[in-house]
Amino acid sequence: MKYFSPLLIFILGWILLLVSNSLAFIGLTNGLLQLLLFFFVVCIPTWLTQRMSYVDIGWPWGLVFIGIITLLLSEGDSARVIVVSVAYIFAGGRMGVGALKMWKAGMLKRELPRYEYQKHRWIMAGKTNVKLIMQVEVVLQGLANASFLAMPALVIATNPGGPVTVLEVLGLSIWLGAFVLESIADNQKLAFLKAMKVQGKRKQVCNIGLWQYSRHPNYFAEWMVWNGLIIASIPSWLALYENESLIIWLLLGCGLLFASRMMYTTLVYYTGAVPAEYYSVQKRPGYKNYQDATNRFFPGPKKP
Repeated sequence: MKYFSPLLIFILGWILLLVSNSLAFIGLTNGLLQLLLFFFVVCIPTWLTQRMSYVDIGWPWGLVFIGIITLLLSEGDSARVIVVSVAYIFAGGRMGVGALKMWKAGMLKRELPRYEYQKHRWIMAGKTNVKLIMQVEVVLQGLANASFLAMPALVIATNPGGPVTVLEVLGLSIWLGAFVLESIADNQKLAFLKAMKVQGKRKQVCNIGLWQYSRHPNYFAEWMVWNGLIIASIPSWLALYENESLIIWLLLGCGLLFASRMMYTTLVYYTGAVPAEYYSVQKRPGYKNYQDATNRFFPGPKKP
């Protein structure tokens, strides 16, 4: 049971969509397609290679699937459906194309550090069946796409119409700004690495641009992308009150909030900042000083 217990919350999240009056069909369709995508793109390669890095391909393209499914199957206000579908397709596509470039360049022939770090956690938890726990971990990612990460899109796409609200404008503005900042942060780091390579400098710490204010500005911006979508979904969630039982309506609201908490935990502790820094401290002599002077996640001024 200790191997499968992490899946429970995501299975319950998917079941919540399936018992909803408004989201059952689209939730079932999305969930089955997510599991099918992960089975072929992630589970089988992970089993054959004993590397989990294929999640970096499956997860973002799963977001693209959510956008496409929302666009094709939703019956809500067409403008809202198009906007939220495009948001998912753009966000997932940007990361998905990057992952395919990594795969084509052979970078997935070695386990990415953030997934290698999981083995330390498994040892601490007494999980020794590596093949099994790898499959559980990658299926978990697929179930996240089938449940909580799909909720903002599916809820917004149920909105039958009406005037655009302040929360929708605010949420989509946050999404757009965060999406741009994430792209800038990624490009700044790529430019820095290329410059260091040209200069023949190895094991340098990227502390330029946005990286001066946060050790992981790309992860912070990714979290804000999701917060923007969740804020934009609040008016549509309120409108669902008419069509859902009180308990299902309340649970859907909790699911939206949990999506933010889940992404924060993932981006900081699970496959984000903590695993990345575990190796950076070992590889880069200046990284400890960088940690002392720069916030880990939330941007802020440099510390004395």
